[in-house]
Amino acid sequence: MPSYALTINGAPRTVTAAADTPLIYVLRNDLKLTGTRLGCGLSQCGSCAVLADGKEIRSCSTPVSRLVGKKIHTVEGLPGLWAGKKGIPETADTLHPIQTAWIEEQVPQCGYCQSGMMMAAADLLGRNPNPTLAQVKDAFTNTPPSPHLCRCGTYNGIAAAVLKAAKLMRA
Repeated sequence: MPSYALTINGAPRTVTAAADTPLIYVLRNDLKLTGTRLGCGLSQCGSCAVLADGKEIRSCSTPVSRLVGKKIHTVEGLPGLWAGKKGIPETADTLHPIQTAWIEEQVPQCGYCQSGMMMAAADLLGRNPNPTLAQVKDAFTNTPPSPHLCRCGTYNGIAAAVLKAAKLMRA
């Protein structure tokens, strides 16, 4: 089986997998990064979202072989991503403003989809640091490949947390 040199959450990692192995299996099974969730397995729900060079991708349908040379960030890597952007040291207490906003807004109910929701928020706020509510809703419902789905219906809390995170990131 071939080996692939990847950069995951800022660290170089080498994984051995078949070329068509979905990234989510490498993350969860080989690298023990279990924050990324397998939902539908068809890129239709967003639970498996991660960032590749700052852009959201669905890890359940993206082969590991396509990610060589890209910087991959999972929900576990959000604090380091923020620390790197701000030029501050990452500590055990470091949280990305998105995570802080999620906590302050008490967004999760069951929490299953939340890592994917946070990664979609990171993508949006990376492109648009001051979105309107309409832009937040659009990013979670109309951005390909499909809407982000939450079975618990925490959409209002998610939108409020994204808007709060935007303010925290600008402060």
